Amino acid sequence: MKGLFASADLRPAVQSLGPDAQLLCGFALPDQTVLLADLHAVTQQAPFRAVTTPGGQPMSAALTACGLWGWHADRKGYRYVDRDPQSGALWPPMPASFLSLAQSAAFTAGFGPFEPDACLMNRYLPGGKMGLHQDLDERDLSQPIVSVSLGLPAVFVFGGLERTGPKRKVELLHGDVVVWGRASRLCYHGVLPVADGQHPLLGSMRINLTFRKAM
Repeated sequence: MKGLFASADLRPAVQSLGPDAQLLCGFALPDQTVLLADLHAVTQQAPFRAVTTPGGQPMSAALTACGLWGWHADRKGYRYVDRDPQSGALWPPMPASFLSLAQSAAFTAGFGPFEPDACLMNRYLPGGKMGLHQDLDERDLSQPIVSVSLGLPAVFVFGGLERTGPKRKVELLHGDVVVWGRASRLCYHGVLPVADGQHPLLGSMRINLTFRKAM
């Protein structure tokens, strides 16, 4: 796997993060050109935006979405919505390249047919982070989460079913995909503050695509 991060060549292609949780190193790199073009097209229709928690605190990462559902946070709480609260329009359709990558990654990680209906997109600038949390808002918890990293590296924290307890920290590079489900579906996870830097294709940002079966 020659390319933007030569150090990634030395990593195993697949790393276990726990039961039913795998890191697929560089899995998205062959598709990066079309993924980034489709990402740009989606965010032209539904730009990244700042959101606040129910407690009124701004979230560190800017959000948007595509597919049938998008995730939203405000004073009313955390929830999936079928329209972009900013424009009132339906979320942009999920690009075929996104769906194909998510399904292929889920299959490679040992999961059965995966039909995501939501792709949540987070944009991290240097210093941006995501606190430890569980993904609890989806109705169908039998389906895995597929998370794609693009742009600047980030340190991903993956724990257990309790907030306290052992946690694993792993660096995610451009093109890496993490898949977790079944026994690990409700594991706590987060992202440490993203270090400053410049990526050849995305500049000083990290983009995370997370695919879910929301409804």
